[in-house]
Amino acid sequence: MGFDIIRLAHAEFNVTDLERARDFYVNVLGFIETEADSNHIYLRAIEDGNHHCLVLTKADTPSLNHIAYRVGSEEELYKLEAFFQAQNLPMRWVEKDEERGQGRALRIQDPAGFPVEFFFEMEKAERMLQKFNQHTGAKIKRIDHANCLVTDIYCIHKWYMEELGFKCSEYTVVGSAENERLWASWLHRKPSVHDLALVNERGPRLHHIGFWVDDAKTILDACDYLAASGYALHIERSPGRHGTSNAFFVYVRDWDGHRLELYTGDYFTNDPDWEPIKWHLEDPQRATFWGTEPPQTWKKEAMLVQNILTGELVEVKEPVSKKVTK
Repeated sequence: MGFDIIRLAHAEFNVTDLERARDFYVNVLGFIETEADSNHIYLRAIEDGNHHCLVLTKADTPSLNHIAYRVGSEEELYKLEAFFQAQNLPMRWVEKDEERGQGRALRIQDPAGFPVEFFFEMEKAERMLQKFNQHTGAKIKRIDHANCLVTDIYCIHKWYMEELGFKCSEYTVVGSAENERLWASWLHRKPSVHDLALVNERGPRLHHIGFWVDDAKTILDACDYLAASGYALHIERSPGRHGTSNAFFVYVRDWDGHRLELYTGDYFTNDPDWEPIKWHLEDPQRATFWGTEPPQTWKKEAMLVQNILTGELVEVKEPVSKKVTK
């Protein structure tokens, strides 16, 4: 069964202090506040013509509330419901405006344990693309991808590709040529490198959400803005270029530890004869094309995720290894 899944469209972070979070996301990174209440802040980026691409929700413990994909019609939600029921996955309907500005949505715990939402309808909001006098901070244009740490990458990689119709742009293997095992994969619905990255690690945990900016100079300017605003120590991994995806990047973290990648410069992947690019984990140019190592926090730390039915945090487990596949 094919599904009309358009792209990753928003994420919701649980944060412990809304005012502190507002300062970081609105005053420093430059997200646009669509609206707020006592427990939520709804944010959008410069290019967004809809209500939000990021929700900040007040909670006692920081975690990922959910990530969300937009689908092409309301009917797709009912097709997905039937499919997830057949797979016996935890699932619930999110009623209209339960998530402010959004129509009825379907939320599941995917086979890796991640809280994932699918929606079609969202309220319109003013598109700020040519309001150049109001572009500040990191000048973020749109959400791009989610990077998720999973315990059984072979199974979840296969599930997203074979069941939901995602395509693979790049992948990383580990081990000898005779015993290669899949370690990471970059999967997409929109015609870029990825909407979803999967990494074989302790999980389920969210590594980061990636947000698109115009160019490398915008990333450098964002670092200057962060540092001048007193947030220099929130820059976790210095600007560089990935081998995987070819993208120019910087990684920053909010007060609660949520990690954001400011991201630009990847490439088109929608040709019908596209062949996934293979990397080896030991290749020094894989993570950073210039060969520099990421910091230990970037390698080891990630965000816990929420159970969609109970709100409790999902137990983290150790990874397993399986044979490589495309």
